[in-house]
Parts: sequence; C-alpha cells; structure tokens
Amino acid sequence: MSFGTPHPSHPLILDDVRGAQKMLSGVARVTPMEGSRYLSRLVGSPVHFKCENLQRTGSFKLRGAYVRISGLCPEERAAGVVAASAGNHAQGVALASSLQGVRSTVFMPVGAPLPKVAATREYGAEVRLHGHVVDESLAAAQEYAHDTGAVFIHPFDHRDVIAGQGTVGLEILEQCPEVRTIVVGVGGGGLAAGIAVAVKALRPDVKVIGVQAEAAAAYPPSLAAGHPLGIGTSPTMADGIHVGRPGDVPFAIVQELVDEVRTVTEDQLSSALLLCLERAKLVVEPAGASPVAALLGAPETFDGPVVAVLSGGNVDPLLMQRILRHGMAAAGRYLSLRLRLTDRPGALATLLGVLSVADANVLDVGHVRTDPRLGLTEVEVELHLETKGPEHCDEVAAALREAGYLIRP
Repeated sequence: MSFGTPHPSHPLILDDVRGAQKMLSGVARVTPMEGSRYLSRLVGSPVHFKCENLQRTGSFKLRGAYVRISGLCPEERAAGVVAASAGNHAQGVALASSLQGVRSTVFMPVGAPLPKVAATREYGAEVRLHGHVVDESLAAAQEYAHDTGAVFIHPFDHRDVIAGQGTVGLEILEQCPEVRTIVVGVGGGGLAAGIAVAVKALRPDVKVIGVQAEAAAAYPPSLAAGHPLGIGTSPTMADGIHVGRPGDVPFAIVQELVDEVRTVTEDQLSSALLLCLERAKLVVEPAGASPVAALLGAPETFDGPVVAVLSGGNVDPLLMQRILRHGMAAAGRYLSLRLRLTDRPGALATLLGVLSVADANVLDVGHVRTDPRLGLTEVEVELHLETKGPEHCDEVAAALREAGYLIRP
C-alpha cells in the first residue's frame, strides 16, 4: 500500500515537470490561451486566460492523476487505485486509470452533483457514494486502501501529482513568453506549487500569485505560521478549492516559490464566473474563476502581461443557475425596491409604464395591503427588476422619483 507522500529530501525540480510533460504528450490537451479585452482594459496591460476548463475531464486534474498512476509499479497497478472527490479529481483519476488499464474506485459524497457522478462512471471508475462531505468520503477511501491494498491517489499532496500539474506552467511560458504575472487558484496547493516549480526555474522574474476563497483560506495563516495549519472553513461556491489544510508537499513549495496568496469573496467569485460566461463565452466553475475574481477585485495591483489560469469548468447546471443570479445581483444587474401606490385601478399600469420608459425589465411584482402602516387607500408594491448595471439602477430610481414615487427603505 502506498499513500504516496515523498521524503522531503527529494525536492521537485524542473526536470520532473519536463518528464511529466513528455509522459502527458498525446494524453492531456495543450489547452488554449485566450485574451480578455475587458480585463486588459482594467489592468492596463494584456490579460490572457489559460483555459484548463477545456482540458479533458474539464479540469487540470487529469495531468497529475495520470503522472501519479504512471509511476506505479506492476504490483501496485494490479491492486488498483482509489480516490475520494466530489468532482474534478474523481474524473481525472477515472480517466487516467482507464487510459492505463488500471482498476479505479472513487468514493464520492452522497450529495455529489449527478452529472459529476455520471461522468466519473463513464470514464471507467467504480463509484461508491459514502458520507455527506468529502472528508467522510476521504476516510472511506483510505480505509478501502488499507483493507484492499489499493493505492490511494491524493489530489494534491504527492510530488508526481504536482509535477503533472506543473506542466500547465511550461505551456504558459511557451504560449505567452512575455508573461510577468501568473494568477492561479489554490486549494490544497498542488497546481500553484507545480506551476511555481516550472516557472521560477525558467523565469524567476515572473510573479506567481495564488488565490483562495475567503471562506476556505488556509494558506495565509499557514504561511504566517511557517507550517500547514488546519482551519475551520465556511461554505463557499468554490468547492474545487474548499480545502481546510494545505498539503505538506505543496506547502513547502508554495512557501518558497509563490510570491503571494490572496483571498476573494463570494460576490467576487460569482461576478468572475458571470464575466467569463458573458465576455469570454467560457463556462468556468467558481474555483476556476478565482483568478479572475482577484483581477476584478484589485486590477491595478497586477503587473502585466497577466495569465489567469481557469483551472476547471465542471459546474452543476443547477448550481450555475444560482451562481449566475448571485453574480448578476453582485454586478448590479438586479434592482429590488418598494414603494406605495394609491389602491385604485390603473395605478400599477402607470407605474409599469414608467419602468418601461426607463427600460427596466420587471421580473416580479408583489402587493402588500395588510401592513398597519399603510393608509386606507394605499398599497405597497415590491418590485424585482432586471437592469443593465449599477448606473442603470440609479437611472431607474431617478425616473421613479421624478414621476412622484417615494421609494421605501
């Protein structure tokens, strides 16, 4: 049985990443680089997206999983592999195992999105639903490894996995040799560590900036303490980087080579996802959009040209729907307000006429007639409107006030 944590006396080097790149030739796609005019204007320098959301299985995870499984000895291959994941790692391990003729078992939480469960099965893994959170699935996977001799494939805490993820960094330097800053999402740290190993060896002048969700940001306190710390996390839409403790192996690399780790809010994440969809026509999951969220949050603090790594695009359609609504609200695309009308025929039609002239789309109208604060002939109307952005919200409110309506707090 192998849990795969290497001895610290064997550091990861550029040759490891180059070896992984050769191994992945014809397996992992060299994903495209797309420019973003909108972000380039904000930053004042070219901004490019490294589109790992278009990778096979929808994320970078295939790279590390394939390299890790390739390094197994015949006895380990015969025993099969096991992993635990709610999505991206599961699919990466499933496909990597199938391509190499290795049996794979993946433990997933009972509530894992059905499209991710189905995709993992279609890539060839035996899926076992266990527990309600990934930590419970992880414990079950480790117990399975102990009982059966299957090799546990860690999502980030192994040098072979990190070497595979580091091939993203080599591609970035080949595709955008003028890059000055690379921005990458950070969960356990495998992708950021791998990119940093590759990039800093060839271009030490290039900054590598990690990004974590504010609700699950274990790296800032860990870096301050000088060693990995486990933290209590809060729910976040960025489930792909929702990790409570940095991996030991990637932490040592991030501590040495990554220039900075920033955090982003849920509003910034949803706005970033919306921007990727609307402006770049790219489906990106919240964790994958975290670098874009950081750029939106403080565009003036990045030295360009900038490459933002869109690390994954596996997002459940129902979650996407909720996130898009949240993102539109965060971007000022929704306006909710209350005002009072005289309760007589035609009053609502007159109000809707004002909104029509102001070019606001009415999503929902609610009436309240039983509030004791209302006059005998008054009705309170609650409106939910779709607008074109914050400036349009102000214009709609101004048009209502000019028409004589009092907007209630």
